[in-house]
Amino acid sequence: MPAREPMTQTMKASEARQQYSRLLNQVFRKETRVVEKSGIPVAAIVATQYLERLDRYERERAARFEVVDQMRAAFQDVPDGELGAEITKAVVAARTGLREGRAAPPAR
Repeated sequence: MPAREPMTQTMKASEARQQYSRLLNQVFRKETRVVEKSGIPVAAIVATQYLERLDRYERERAARFEVVDQMRAAFQDVPDGELGAEITKAVVAARTGLREGRAAPPAR
């Protein structure tokens, strides 16, 4: 059975303070609450599993961008025009290889 998406409701900060125990019970049941102060959303109260998932997504995102930064550093001395031409050649080779049902040959 797929994981249930959290139900999200908005409440005023004063309500959250007055109904803290009830609020925790709702979050325990995987309901998410957005707390507003003067009509402006200032916080979200979520179950820890959702926070852990968000943390995992952030780590994965950072790792992906680290790879991009490493690639950028590896080609920092290559002029943009030359880099663009090499990328185009690599994409054409990869697409040709896919159409022919084989792995694309390495560029250069």
